[in-house]
Amino acid sequence: EDEQIVAEIMRRRFFPALVTHKTWEGFHFAGHEIRITEATDCYGAVVWPSALVLCYFLETNSKQYNLVDKTVIEIGAGTGLVSIVASLLGALVTATDLPEILGNLQHNVLQNTKLKSKHQPCVKELSWGIDLEKNFPRSSCHFDYIMAADVVYHHPFLDELLLTFDHLCKNDTVILWAMKFRLEKENQFVDRFQTLFDLEMIFNFPSLNIALYKAMRKGRMKA
Repeated sequence: EDEQIVAEIMRRRFFPALVTHKTWEGFHFAGHEIRITEATDCYGAVVWPSALVLCYFLETNSKQYNLVDKTVIEIGAGTGLVSIVASLLGALVTATDLPEILGNLQHNVLQNTKLKSKHQPCVKELSWGIDLEKNFPRSSCHFDYIMAADVVYHHPFLDELLLTFDHLCKNDTVILWAMKFRLEKENQFVDRFQTLFDLEMIFNFPSLNIALYKAMRKGRMKA
């Protein structure tokens, strides 16, 4: 079953038939052809398999996780694929990443959602752990969903990442987080994450070494 679903997920990706002056990949999600411009000079400008897993889950579980008119923030949005799919499914999306990523992110989001989405997504800078209250004040920022794909890897900002999850998450916020396990640091982060949040694995793909989690603040996990 794992391999069958993985094969179906990977079939959602396609490549241009002709070589063009811009490097891009194509994807089929939410009834649309999505074209993503990539760059090979930074991790944030490449589509990783965890993003495809999360997009597939959002599309195939759209009744249980109905995103229409829901507020969604994606942290570490990268190329924007997850944000685009959430937007095409009806959500009011804020796609966030580091300043150097925003230009390409904005291009992809605008190209794939303009005149197609119910709500035009917002692209905003978010450096984990920095100026959180200033840029995302708790009193006025409420998100129904926080989404993240492959934000945990070998980098020195895991403390800041956990702080960001904690700041953005209200008692009724649902976190959907796809993660590829590579090193022991990932496992350590999951342990620390569980000190603040109830964590439930809802999708697991051993062949990809990727798991998809649902999380809520401790004591508020819904059945």
